[in-house]
Amino acid sequence: MKRDIEEKGAIIQRDRRTYAIVPHLPAGLATPEQLELIAAVARRFGARLKLSSAQRVLIVGLAEEDLDAAWADLGGMNRARPFGPCVRSVKICPGTDFCKRGQQDSVALGLKLDARYQAKELPWKLKMAVSGCMNDCAEACIRDIALLGTPKGWHLQVGGNGGSAPRLSRRLLEHIPTEEEALTAVIRLVDWFIAQNRKCRIGKLIDEVGLDEVRRVVLDEG
Repeated sequence: MKRDIEEKGAIIQRDRRTYAIVPHLPAGLATPEQLELIAAVARRFGARLKLSSAQRVLIVGLAEEDLDAAWADLGGMNRARPFGPCVRSVKICPGTDFCKRGQQDSVALGLKLDARYQAKELPWKLKMAVSGCMNDCAEACIRDIALLGTPKGWHLQVGGNGGSAPRLSRRLLEHIPTEEEALTAVIRLVDWFIAQNRKCRIGKLIDEVGLDEVRRVVLDEG
């Protein structure tokens, strides 16, 4: 039976014959030229396009023998990592770049997280989000690690996830005043998760050691 082909970023489809591939579009931002190129590749190989909840465009229905040619036609676009133990995605709302309700620049901070962590290998899968205000359009409430913009800075949320056992994230830090400090807090949290080397979502680890202990790690309090 055919399976996912990780080295080609190809996801086997329900028919067990065809595959989907996922060009990486950081923050879901794309130029008209990029979208035209993706559409042209789908058209050439008789595939379809699917917009995902992770702000990606999937090219769906590719034959295995067309995978290499499809990636070549995409002109060097990076491959997203839709499976495996890694940072799966960084979901980012429009923030102060576009939204009248944005209180913090979610796009700028989200792109920094994406550049640092997209597809980074981890002990287990992890999803991130950055929302520019408490309306939380990037769904920080169900992400493993997320930042929420406030008038005073950023809230850091941890431990949320969807799936068969959904859970809401919990507030770890409030009103982190600067983007740099918020990024540092996330880096320390991811480093801690890697150091645990456990095959489980970060929320389970936080349940085991306690929110206060993780807060001390993130604040570098020893």
